[in-house]
Amino acid sequence: MMKYRYKIKPLAQRKIRSFYYNVAKKYRHTYSKWLMHRNIDAAVDAMFQIENGLLRRKPTIARWKGYHMANTDKWYFAYTIDNDTITVVDACHAQNMRSSESNDK
Repeated sequence: MMKYRYKIKPLAQRKIRSFYYNVAKKYRHTYSKWLMHRNIDAAVDAMFQIENGLLRRKPTIARWKGYHMANTDKWYFAYTIDNDTITVVDACHAQNMRSSESNDK
């Protein structure tokens, strides 16, 4: 199995942080900051499974055309592969994938 180096673009990180930040704002009485940070860490950790557990898929949203796509149960990632380097360029939560598809048409 090939060893990959991973680069994560700021946009992908921002999408994950802003999603969970908005959840924390909306559910401030039931969603703790501790849980928010744990969910952010889990989403970022999932990126390191790309091409090493998460299967490569064809992108389902137009703005990701030309990229590879991988998904966990909660997050979809757009990425490129250049030799041994995987660059994660974007992330989208599963709840937002349907709305992203309709916005791209």
